[in-house]
Amino acid sequence: MSYIHFDKTQLINLEFSLEREMLRTNRAGSYSSSTIIFTNTRKYHGLLVVRQPLIDDNNHVLLSTLDETLIENDYEFHLSMRMYPGGVYDPKGHKYLRSFDSEPNPKIVYRVGNIVFSKEYIYADKEDRIMIRYTLIDSQQDVTLRIKPFLAYRNVHSLVKANVDVNKKYTEIKNGAQWQMYRGYEKVSLQFSKSVNYTHVPDWYYNIQYIREMERGYSDTEDLFVPGYFEVEMKKGESVVISAGTREYNPATLKRRFESEVKKRIPREDYESCLLNAASEFFVQIENKTEIIAGYPWFGRWGRDTFIALPGLALTVNDTKKFKSVINTMLGELKEGLFPNLGHGKNVAYNSVDASLWFFWALQQYVLMIGKKEQVWKDYGKSMQNILNKFAKGTLFNISMHTNGLLWQGEKGIALTWMDAVVNGKPVTGRHGYAVEVNALWYNAIAFALELAEAAGDKRFVNKWEKWPEIIRNSFKNTFWDDEDGYLADHVNEEGTNKDVRPNMIFAVSLPHSPVGPYIQASVLEKVKQELLTSRGLRSLSPKNHQYKGNYTGNQDQRDLAYHQGTAWPWLLGAYADAHLKLHGKNEKEHIQSLYEGFEEVMSEAGIGTISEIYDGDPPHTARGALSQAWNVSELLRIKWMLDKL
Repeated sequence: MSYIHFDKTQLINLEFSLEREMLRTNRAGSYSSSTIIFTNTRKYHGLLVVRQPLIDDNNHVLLSTLDETLIENDYEFHLSMRMYPGGVYDPKGHKYLRSFDSEPNPKIVYRVGNIVFSKEYIYADKEDRIMIRYTLIDSQQDVTLRIKPFLAYRNVHSLVKANVDVNKKYTEIKNGAQWQMYRGYEKVSLQFSKSVNYTHVPDWYYNIQYIREMERGYSDTEDLFVPGYFEVEMKKGESVVISAGTREYNPATLKRRFESEVKKRIPREDYESCLLNAASEFFVQIENKTEIIAGYPWFGRWGRDTFIALPGLALTVNDTKKFKSVINTMLGELKEGLFPNLGHGKNVAYNSVDASLWFFWALQQYVLMIGKKEQVWKDYGKSMQNILNKFAKGTLFNISMHTNGLLWQGEKGIALTWMDAVVNGKPVTGRHGYAVEVNALWYNAIAFALELAEAAGDKRFVNKWEKWPEIIRNSFKNTFWDDEDGYLADHVNEEGTNKDVRPNMIFAVSLPHSPVGPYIQASVLEKVKQELLTSRGLRSLSPKNHQYKGNYTGNQDQRDLAYHQGTAWPWLLGAYADAHLKLHGKNEKEHIQSLYEGFEEVMSEAGIGTISEIYDGDPPHTARGALSQAWNVSELLRIKWMLDKL
């Protein structure tokens, strides 16, 4: 039995099994994802989900799923399952399921009478290829395995309907067939490790429904194209490996290739190894550039998320090469002191005030974990000075340092901080002006740069900037602190001071260079602990606030209204741990240890073996959003690093 295991009772209970999803990625930005019983419940699910740069900057579902049927003595046993409108499931192959194990790779076992049959899958590490191994573990006689490929050929954010534009032709290839539904797309090659019979009978399957899209208020039904079917004979004890990829492959080597790919993986044999395995899946190589995907299945690269996630994903395993590669990739797109918030090329957006400040923090973590202050200044000092100078003078989006040393950003109707949800064209949490975490990061960036410059003997920089930390400290306290309240205001602008209790103030305590003293730090930490701390992260708003929304459910507008209004965010626990350990050290290590260990139970929930994007602010803190989020996994690994260092 593997670390993550589900039995028959759990698998045939659809309320249980359809809530648990799998994810496997490669280093080219592609992935494979479904539920643990291989029934797709999202438009983002698919066996072969691949970037199509000739079409757009998004992933595309090429191969949605495979329909499997076992045939014995002319009796057909359908192992697959799809959902149709009205809650109708057909076929109902889940009734044959007996077990699921995640190690060494996802494996489900079926029992059909005297037949015991297994299915395992793995995604190729460096190419767009999914491999599935079917094994006839036990049977009184030979069986026939019939496979029907369900093709989608669409952007992950959309759904497809039957149409006359589809190319119904196929090309015969070694032990398989190849299709290209539409011009401009890559071809899908489906091949078997042994000879196989292919029957070409192109047809559409209509109104396949995705229950998660229905719950999220999106279009939820689509038609999938089935070009034909394969049949292959199997004997007791025999395994057949199927490859589905964007390139032809030598089928004679498929069995060896499957085993070699398994050996490359970090075993998911305990909690920490699950986190390490999940961490490795966020790194992608695109055109010789290394990037971090913010989350699967629907996020791309985000600048802010990249710098927050990078130390935990790379430095906790001492992968300085990958760390520097990501940093250098991002520096190649620095513009007017700003890093890209999201997107690439013509679709890139720079609307993030704090991504550039998190860049300083990422380098700060490098110095903390690895050292080499002088080398960091030598390698990145010019970029750091560029950002500070641009921010001080004034740059895009009304970002500038005022005479009081504080950083002003944005204007009404524009969201530049991490709380950037927008509904009907208006930010849900309009935080323009002086934002508390932005100014804590600003102070920390200047102080850290001075620390490096002094170590490197750069007197010119020191002379220019050394007066500002004290000015900022005084202005920060006068602007955000109120003795009566005992905590820091969230933001201040021409409309006044906003005193909503939010987690943003924790960064004024957690950052290595804090703009406030020990008394304020302790008071802020206690406020956060009392009103925002949950077992799944810090709430984005105190439950005492009338705007608080404890459950992240409903259509897109309803969910966006809750996104930063009470929803719990695991990544914020990294800052909470920094703050707590800074003030209490080893004396209360157990508190942080219990928060870290508390996430072990989610390894078998939602996105198995990883951490979901967000959780409800209200108990039982149900997992919501994307099934695997980079900065959540990263910050838990960084917390583990902190605890180990203590």
